[in-house]
Amino acid sequence: MKNIKKYPIFLAFLAMGFGDAIGPFVGLAKEQFSLNNFQAQFIAFSGFIMFGLLSIPLGIFQDKHGKKRVLMIGLFIALSGLVIPLFGLKSYELFLLTTLLLGAGAATLQVAGNPIMRDVSLPGKYSRNLSFGQFIKAIGSLSGSLIPFAAAKWFGAEWKILFPIYVSTIIITIILIALTKIEEQQENKTIATFKSCFSLLKNRLVFLMVAGIFIYVGIEICISTGVPILLNSQYGIDLKTWGLLGNAFFFISIIIGRFFGAVILNWIKPKLFLKITSLVSVFGLGLIFTNIQTVVILGIFIVGLGFANIFPLIFSITVDYMPERSNEISGLMVTAIVGGAFIPLIMGALADKVNILAGFYIPAIGLTYLIYIAFFLNRVTKPKLN
Repeated sequence: MKNIKKYPIFLAFLAMGFGDAIGPFVGLAKEQFSLNNFQAQFIAFSGFIMFGLLSIPLGIFQDKHGKKRVLMIGLFIALSGLVIPLFGLKSYELFLLTTLLLGAGAATLQVAGNPIMRDVSLPGKYSRNLSFGQFIKAIGSLSGSLIPFAAAKWFGAEWKILFPIYVSTIIITIILIALTKIEEQQENKTIATFKSCFSLLKNRLVFLMVAGIFIYVGIEICISTGVPILLNSQYGIDLKTWGLLGNAFFFISIIIGRFFGAVILNWIKPKLFLKITSLVSVFGLGLIFTNIQTVVILGIFIVGLGFANIFPLIFSITVDYMPERSNEISGLMVTAIVGGAFIPLIMGALADKVNILAGFYIPAIGLTYLIYIAFFLNRVTKPKLN
């Protein structure tokens, strides 16, 4: 019976991926409202910043009131934002409210969804199920690019067709999760506080893994935003001809990687797989620096395969290391997603100063850190909190 309960949670991960549609919204809304670049980028910022503002408070609230309740709250917050465009997108300010609520909903779903997957997983299957959940999330992420493309190219519809589709999906998810009884593991007898949450950072492994999420998300955004610019500037490939499909290429390889990662984790331990997938990422990134078009494109695909499972592996390994503090760890981990707001700025500054290929040294540096924590895990035996 427990094996069946994971399926409604997988739907929550799909809804979680809708938050990544904020990225494609930038260009679409820029044209819709005739925005300047700063106004357009503020759309992404308004959603993305919610991960930094809400995650730790939600982790503490979740520790007191339960993961399922927080998961439902996240679905309702996202739904409230997505309903607004159904009545017409009449102003830029109103659309900012949409992205703000969608980002807040996605942050809430991340805090609850990642640890609650452990509650609905069979023993030893948490990492596998979390990787598959992230695979489902990636499908939701990709929908923000593919649905508007398909709507415009084949049906003559506007990109705003996304909103009724998203609303319908979230309503179905709310109903199914409400009908699912989830027995949450209560291994921590101490109520979480801000102090107890931040005290986890005194533990070396937790600190390194939270920093790993910060760096991973940052360099993933670097790759996904930098690849179209690289192909265009270095090889004259006009990805705009294919519109949003160019932005989707990197995420397609991530989807494939997460699907196969969930299968591979049936036989390989998470710590070993983190080593393998980190090394694959390094190999793929090395191919990007060859400056040979075909090899570069292959490298982009291999980087996506390598990147695919890093987030769920870091998250699940840390929670399994200290399951009694899963809510607090979840809050810290999801807060670290704000790395995606800062690290790409460094890459952009370097690319402006030198060239776009030089900007890829930033994700290369980030990957060396991820290699370090992957191999550091072998020296960890048990939690030692000060």
